[in-house]
Amino acid sequence: MNSVKAYVVIPCYNEEEVLSETSSRMKTLFDDMKKNGLITDDSKVIMVDDGSRDKTWSIISELCDKDKLFGGIKLAKNAGHQNALLAGLMTVKDECDCAISIDADLQDDINVIPDMIRKYQAGCEVVYGVRNKRETDTFFKRTTAVGFYKLMQGMGVDIVFNHADYRLMGSRALSELEKFEEVNLFLRGIVPLIGYKTDCVYYDRSERFAGESKYPLKKMLSFAFDGITSFSVKPIKLVWTLGILITVISAIIGVYDICENIWKFSSLVNSAVISVWFLGGVQLISVGVIGEYIGKIYREVKRRPRFIIETRR
Repeated sequence: MNSVKAYVVIPCYNEEEVLSETSSRMKTLFDDMKKNGLITDDSKVIMVDDGSRDKTWSIISELCDKDKLFGGIKLAKNAGHQNALLAGLMTVKDECDCAISIDADLQDDINVIPDMIRKYQAGCEVVYGVRNKRETDTFFKRTTAVGFYKLMQGMGVDIVFNHADYRLMGSRALSELEKFEEVNLFLRGIVPLIGYKTDCVYYDRSERFAGESKYPLKKMLSFAFDGITSFSVKPIKLVWTLGILITVISAIIGVYDICENIWKFSSLVNSAVISVWFLGGVQLISVGVIGEYIGKIYREVKRRPRFIIETRR
């Protein structure tokens, strides 16, 4: 088969501790793939600096000066992981045959990249990197992650189980991805909507070799909630169903309470107060869920740019 011009896109945010090791591993991998005729000599590794506050961009610039394998994109400000990843993919989509996205910490096994490229050569436009197991995660993270994927699937979202943002996309798939213009990005849900022939490669995830995770619990929960509300209206339907259910239950209890306590006024008042508190809580939750959707509509209709590129190396 003919060699493929492949780009690897790596979003980076405060990754000065890992970039030296990341670039070294990528250099070794690319040299091997070029030697085996799998990729062309002008294939590249593109690092996207997502408004880092440390020396990330200066390290990327040094790599670009020393080796033509590396390229860099500097965003004008922090746009978030999904937007930084999209910025890299949209910048290189017309320059390569396929692009592979991966995080800077290389917890995802880069040794399956050749398998991804072979599947692309065999006709797959999208190849997902899927984890075999989650033994490197804590019990809490493992449990919540599995729960998240099951919840997303239960909400009707087409999502690949145990797949994050480690994937190969061909130039045709990247061109179609550009047509999705939503501001509230959740690429794990968007990419399966493209269609085309897909496949998976499986790997074991490693421990992060340096630095700290850029997804603490608060950020993970926010990301999960964004994913659900960006791709499913079932939460609103659940709120509506809950409202009907509570109304029916309240009516039944109300009738029973009146009959049982017709001569016990104080007991009736206490029951009424508890009911008011309960229904007030339900209403606040309902308004919050609906408000989340309204907020997303608000951000979408403004049509603000999802990212701004300051410099390209």
